[in-house]
Amino acid sequence: MIRPNLGWRSVAVLSAACLALAACGDNSGDEPSANATTGGAAGDGVLKIGTILPQTGSLAFLGPPEFAGVDVAIKEINDNGGVLGKPVSIQHMDSGDTSTDIATQSVNKLLTDKVDVIIGAASSSVSLSVIDKITGAGVVQISPANTSTAFTTYNDKGLYFRTAPPDTLQGRVLGDLIVQDGNAKVGMLVLNDSYGVGLAENAKKEIESGGGQVVKSITYDPKAADFTTEVSDIAAANPDAIAIIGFDESKKIVPKLIEKGLKSKKWYFVDGNIADYSKDFAPGTLTGYKGTQPGAETKADFKTRLLAANKDLKDFNYAVESYDATILAALAAEEAKSDNPAEIAKHLITVSKDGEKCTTYKQCVDLIKAGKNIDYDGLSGPISFNDAGDPAEATIGVYTYDANNKLTSDVKYQTGKI
Repeated sequence: MIRPNLGWRSVAVLSAACLALAACGDNSGDEPSANATTGGAAGDGVLKIGTILPQTGSLAFLGPPEFAGVDVAIKEINDNGGVLGKPVSIQHMDSGDTSTDIATQSVNKLLTDKVDVIIGAASSSVSLSVIDKITGAGVVQISPANTSTAFTTYNDKGLYFRTAPPDTLQGRVLGDLIVQDGNAKVGMLVLNDSYGVGLAENAKKEIESGGGQVVKSITYDPKAADFTTEVSDIAAANPDAIAIIGFDESKKIVPKLIEKGLKSKKWYFVDGNIADYSKDFAPGTLTGYKGTQPGAETKADFKTRLLAANKDLKDFNYAVESYDATILAALAAEEAKSDNPAEIAKHLITVSKDGEKCTTYKQCVDLIKAGKNIDYDGLSGPISFNDAGDPAEATIGVYTYDANNKLTSDVKYQTGKI
C-alpha cells in the first residue's frame, strides 16, 4: 500500500510493486480528493457505511458472520449516540466471487449512494477487482478478511485498510504447524489466485526453513469440473501431508483425495475453506485434520450478540474482524469530526494506536469527546494499523476437526508481529 501522505517507501519497493501487480500508475493525485464526483468524499455530516460481502459464490459461507459482525457494531454505535451526533447508516451488498461481476455492480450502487466507507470484500481477488474503483472515488475501503500480501504495497491512495493480517503470518503458522506435526514431505493443492499463491509461498518458506520439503505444489482453476488430475499428481509425489489452500471447491477435492487412497495422510485447511462440513461428508471424513484461521477467539458473549443479529449462524469466521472494521471507521470519523473519507483515512491509524486504551465504542468515543488520544484494542486483537494499513500484530487460530466434520472448541491461538 503506497501512502504518500504517510511517508514514501523506497523507489525500489515502488517499482517492484508496479511490476508485480501491473496496477501502479502516476502517483500524482494519490491524495484523496474532497471533490470526487462519486462516493461520499465531500462529507455531509452523516457517516454512511456500505458492505460488499459474500451472499453468493465460493465464499458465501463467510458472509453471514461478517454481515452479523457489522450489524452488531452498527447497533452498538447507534445505541451510544451514533457518529457526529447522528445515526450511522448501513447498506449491505453482495460481493459474489471472481466468476461474476457482482462486486463491481455492488460498488457502483454504493458509490452512487455516496457511502463514505465500504467494508469488504472477503476475497482478496474480489477486492483487487474493485479497489481502484473504490479508492479512485475517494472512498475508504476496509476489508475484514483480505489476507493477500499484494495489498501491503498496493497503490491505494492511502484509502485501503484491513483488520485481517496478511498471509505472511498465516503462512508462517501453517508451515510451522505442518513441520511440528512431524511431516517431512508436503504436497500442496493451491487455488490459482493472489490469495492462494501468496499463502502457499509463505507456508513453503516456513516448511523449508523448518527442515521439511514441498515435494509437489499444484495450482488449480477453482472453476474446474473435476480435480482428478491434480490429486493424482499429488498422490504420485507420496507426501506425508497435504495442504489444501482454496475455497468452496474443496468440497470437490476431498472426495478425490479419498478415492486416491490419501485418507491416511495429514490434511491441512486454511481460512478460505475451514468450514462446517457436517452436511457435506460422511461422519469421520475429517476427524483429526487441522486448519488455520486468522483471528482471535470469538468469546461466548459476542457469539450471543451475533446470534441476536442472525439466529441461523453456524460459523463465526471473520465476525470479530468485521465488527472491528466498523467500530474503527466510526471512531475515526468521530475523531476527525467529519465523515469525509480522506479525513477518516487519516484518523484510522491514530485511533488504533499510541493513545489511551479502550475496548468498546462508548469507552473510546467518550475519551475522544474529552479530548484524549485513543488506542482501540478490538475483539480481533490490538490491531494498531501500520503505514500500510495492515494490523501490525495479529492472532492465528489452529483448529481441529471432530468426527462430525465440525471444528472442535479446543483451539490453539498464536499471536505474532506482521
